Amino acid sequence: MLSVREALDTLLGAARPVQETERVPTLEANGRVLAEDQASTIDVPSADNTSMDGYAVRAADCVNGGAVLRVTQRIPAGQVGAPLEPGTAARIFTGAMIPAGADAVVMQEQCEPTGDSVTIRHTPKSGEWIRRTGEDIAAGATILAAGTRLRSQELGLAASVGLASLPVRRRLRVAVFFTGDELTMPGEAPGGVLAPGAIYNSNRFTLRGLLENFGCVISDFGIVPDTLAATRATLVEAARENDLIITSGGVSVGEEDHIKPAVEAEGQLNMWQIAVKPGKPLAFGEVRRENGHAFFLGLPGNPVSSFITFLLFVRPFLLRLQGVSGPVEPRAWQLRADFSLPKPDRRNEFLRARVNAGGGLDLFPNQSSGVLTSTVWGDGIIDNPPGRIINEGDIVRFIPFAELQH
Repeated sequence: MLSVREALDTLLGAARPVQETERVPTLEANGRVLAEDQASTIDVPSADNTSMDGYAVRAADCVNGGAVLRVTQRIPAGQVGAPLEPGTAARIFTGAMIPAGADAVVMQEQCEPTGDSVTIRHTPKSGEWIRRTGEDIAAGATILAAGTRLRSQELGLAASVGLASLPVRRRLRVAVFFTGDELTMPGEAPGGVLAPGAIYNSNRFTLRGLLENFGCVISDFGIVPDTLAATRATLVEAARENDLIITSGGVSVGEEDHIKPAVEAEGQLNMWQIAVKPGKPLAFGEVRRENGHAFFLGLPGNPVSSFITFLLFVRPFLLRLQGVSGPVEPRAWQLRADFSLPKPDRRNEFLRARVNAGGGLDLFPNQSSGVLTSTVWGDGIIDNPPGRIINEGDIVRFIPFAELQH
């Protein structure tokens, strides 16, 4: 069996980012991947300004800690003051430009205004409470690198230097379909009663929600009949306009599992047995089309297995296809196990757990691959290496779900 590391390395090594780009308004670029480095054409701040409400002064006029200065002007943000004469002060507000001649700002809490004068109860140093020109960003500096997945803070940074639009890679196009004659959509069971042997297609909702988190354009082919012909036909149609095809179910080698022969007939496939629990089978390959190929990933049908294999394997692969150039593997935390796991598994286990009030981890009692409630109850997963027993108090590697869904 492949290790989790070996499977990830193979997937990431095969990923090729989409090449088409477009320019979108910065207001609409959240979640997109930047296609080109972005540089600032301005200094930020564009001029020396104050970071405090108070009084702009000459430090040399305030050496005795009790200087009385005449207030000659008031400078709100957005206005330009007159040059500051010796022995005077300017009432100034956060963000306002420092007037020529002033070299310090004294916060208002250290000042006592009286009529048209102010007593400075402080001995300021030159530069105090002044934000210098270009202190945050210098004109010409690269502020965002190509391959950055844009979040709210990157959009704010782009806007702060006047970038009204940004070049981004186009959205990834992903097709999904689901195999299994036992599958029924919610709302479609006659009289609300499932037929014997039927189950609701929860994976359709889980996987679509995950793909929406990553800003993908989704083509949903729904539930495909458990026949080789139907599976092949759907693969061919899905490959025409999509970069990636994801399926759920049918990746085993039973007589009713048609994914393997269908993909092999329309492209090529590697059936992987990965030393991971849950989620042992994973299929990776490609489906031919007239102008190249679409990547293919076949996930297990068990709901938790499908969810976990998406987070572990599909997520980083998607990010690379989208053009993300930085790290794509999630951050993890070392936390205390407030439980014991006396029976180790020969596979790399990913255990559903949550953080308790004491800062430790509690384990969901039923770790079966069909128990979807564990993914809602939990905050994340414990990455437990093969063969490791966990004793109460041990430090374990915990990956929050929040790290795995963006």
